[in-house]
Amino acid sequence: MCGIVGIVGKSNVNQALYDALTVLQHRGQDAAGIVTSHDGRLFLRKDNGLVRDVFHQRHMQRLVGHMGIGHVRYPTAGSSTSAEAQPFYVNSPYGITLAHNGNLTNVEQLAKEIYESDLRHVNTNSDSEVLLNVFAHELAQRGKLQPTEEDVFAAVTDVHNRCVGGYAVVAMVTGYGIVGFRDPNGIRPIVFGQRHTDEGVEYMIASESVSLDVLGFTLIRDLAPGEAVYITEEGKLHTRQCALSPKLTPCIFEHVYLARPDSIIDGVSVYKARLRMGEKLAEKILRERPEHDIDVVIPIPDTSRTAALELANHLGVKFREGFVKNRYIGRTFIMPGQAARKKSVRQKLNAIELEFRGKNVMLVDDSIVRGTTCKQIIQMAREAGAKNVYFCSAAPAVRYPNVYGIDMPSAHELIAHNRSTQDVADLIGADWLIYQDLPDLIEAVGGGKIKIEQFDCAVFDGKYVTGDVDEAYLNKIEQARNDSSKIKTQAVSAIIDLYNN
Repeated sequence: MCGIVGIVGKSNVNQALYDALTVLQHRGQDAAGIVTSHDGRLFLRKDNGLVRDVFHQRHMQRLVGHMGIGHVRYPTAGSSTSAEAQPFYVNSPYGITLAHNGNLTNVEQLAKEIYESDLRHVNTNSDSEVLLNVFAHELAQRGKLQPTEEDVFAAVTDVHNRCVGGYAVVAMVTGYGIVGFRDPNGIRPIVFGQRHTDEGVEYMIASESVSLDVLGFTLIRDLAPGEAVYITEEGKLHTRQCALSPKLTPCIFEHVYLARPDSIIDGVSVYKARLRMGEKLAEKILRERPEHDIDVVIPIPDTSRTAALELANHLGVKFREGFVKNRYIGRTFIMPGQAARKKSVRQKLNAIELEFRGKNVMLVDDSIVRGTTCKQIIQMAREAGAKNVYFCSAAPAVRYPNVYGIDMPSAHELIAHNRSTQDVADLIGADWLIYQDLPDLIEAVGGGKIKIEQFDCAVFDGKYVTGDVDEAYLNKIEQARNDSSKIKTQAVSAIIDLYNN
């Protein structure tokens, strides 16, 4: 999960890119980067850290130009060193920079092709750099001194033919324009919009519609699966379907956890979807325990609040804010390393005792992934005096790894993998655990005014929509991307950085 943005404006876009990245900060807290283009030159700033920490006034003053792209990152593969912060850059052809959200499932094959056939060098372990080199090679194949929109769309078509996985991309061709494109399955989200100024029309491409809203852009629409949008430096917009057999199967976990509630993804309001999740959960509770003894419903801030409120309304039970959140601690789910997650929970949340003392409490969370956070929160509720602690997940049990850009790579880290609901309840210390049913989740997200027939639900049902993920592949990424491997990689990288400095 990362956040991407690209803007073609009529004046300097550095501040707009910065503002957009702060709105997308929830999608990645590991690193941030911005690159702008002016008079055929590139100006780049990227580093580890939050947006506010990476960009200071001296950096912003150097990021001149009327078009640029930006990225906020959290690592799903590789290390957390600044070497893998995006955007990435290649000088041939034209000078291309790229920012990417997602993950390529055939990256090893592509890396080999890039080296042996395309004669290109990749400097990091990031699949985003591989994707950049594939796009650059295919654009170079057009053999034009000045690329046209036809050349750009032909290059994207070839990218789709070579790359497999989930990806949403913004790339800037220095001196010519910005291109955005989405994988043929539409797994990762990407939208574009416009705003009118005294100088003319400006365009923006981003991961979520909320970033357009905040900057005063009007949402035009989501990019369709396989579609590309190309905005020239002069501000002319072109779109083209670049995939042979596109099919919309968006990641349902965007609505569960990843996206902001004020975003609209593929025409579906994230807020409305989460309201319906709460309604479906309440119906299941009433089916299973019509004579339940729940005294109060308490959300685990922040993502589950919307579903918890609707759940309480349908149950006719009090809704209370029982936890106070420290706003200066990052999202626990996307912190690299289990030790960091464990340490951060107590720092992030504190219980309000009067909402727990002597009550049967239903805690509501968006999902249960590793189980680390909810186990500690249940213990906090007991320490605050709760009589019984029930736990409710707005999503089904997460039993399988994600391979399309969410950090759920290792099956053995998932608490529900090969375990029953009662097993998980015992492990996290809940008196009662209830999961959302997958058909209900699909109905909650895809059953509104905009009908979506199929979602990527692989983390729940183990069905991978790209069709190339097997047990051997999952075993390979588990070895490469589990927490222990990440920690080792980070340690080695830290030693190298120390030596170089």
